[in-house]
Parts: sequence; structure tokens; C-alpha cells
Amino acid sequence: MMPLMFTGLVEELGECQWLRRTTESTQLTLTAPHIEKRIHTGDSIAVNGCCLTVTSHKKGLISFDLLEETLRCTNLKNLRPGDGVNLERALAADGRLGGHFVQGHIDTTTTLRAVTSKGGDLRLDFNMPADFARYIAYKGSVAINGVSLTVAELGSDTFTIWIIPHTRKATNLGAVAAGDEVNFECDILAKYAERILAPK
Repeated sequence: MMPLMFTGLVEELGECQWLRRTTESTQLTLTAPHIEKRIHTGDSIAVNGCCLTVTSHKKGLISFDLLEETLRCTNLKNLRPGDGVNLERALAADGRLGGHFVQGHIDTTTTLRAVTSKGGDLRLDFNMPADFARYIAYKGSVAINGVSLTVAELGSDTFTIWIIPHTRKATNLGAVAAGDEVNFECDILAKYAERILAPK
């Protein structure tokens, strides 16, 4: 069976309704009227880039159960009612790959250092995640909050992304501010290359 994959192309900007924590579990419920009509319970959806399983859905609402590990490793723990979330269904076997291979396995979170607007475009400077810096390449691909993006610049401790007006409007990256925590997933092909080339 083909492993689940995403492309990093956001299908819908959903909205957090609530994040409920109990002694037994944590439930996330989102409003996503477009995707909700096209899914089934048990389907996988990337939420801010994190692969989650649909536990229930009806009338435009989708719910997920979150593991403690998910809360620890991603920015989903920071969600508040009204926050925008990037959503993408898993890639169908005959689907069109428009971004890059995204697993939905968040490597780490990083912090947005600065935001600069130039015309309709937006420059985003992120702190370089030290443990994953070797996977970040100039003109290479990364996923930020589940969005497939191209690295435009590399600094000693930062990397830069530019986004166009469509991405600003269609994803939650248009609303980020300096100091915000974002989910980061590096290109899986870089990890495979490192593994293959590692000394035996």
C-alpha cells in the first residue's frame, strides 16, 4: 500500500472552533465546509501540516483526537477559537503532485523572526532549526504550516521564504506575525539522501 502523502497545496483555510482537553484526550474541532463534504471518518487530513485522522464530521465541522506527542511537537497546542488552519486531504494515488512530497510528520517547530511586506508579496524570515539546518537548501523545498514553499535565502541562523498574494489569502501564512510558532517539515528526499550516503 502506498504511504500517505500530501503535496503542500492548501485546499481550504479552516477555522478552529475549539481545542478541548480532558484527562483522557484532547479534541480539536474545525469549521471546514468545503472539505467536510468530501471526506469520511477515518480519512487523513493535514492540519497546519500535521497528519491527523478524522474522528467525526457533520454540517461543516471536522473533529480530530490529538496525541500528547502531537501537542508537544506541533503548534496545534496554541490554537484558539477563530484561528485559521491550513487543510489538505491526503494525495490520491492518481492525484496531481503540484507542490512537493510532504509526509505530514512535523519535524519541529520554529519561530518567525520578521515579516516584511513588499507590494502584494510577503517576506518571512524564520529562525533556523538547528537540528534540521542540514536539510534546508537554497531553492530547496520546505513545508511551513503544511504549505509547500521554496527557500529564497539562507543566513547563518535564518532562512527566508517569499509568498505571493494568493498564498497570503489562501493560507494562514498571510496572518502570521513575528514571534509566532510555525510547524516545519523538511524535504523527505533530503533525509533519504543523507541515509543512503551515510558511512556504513
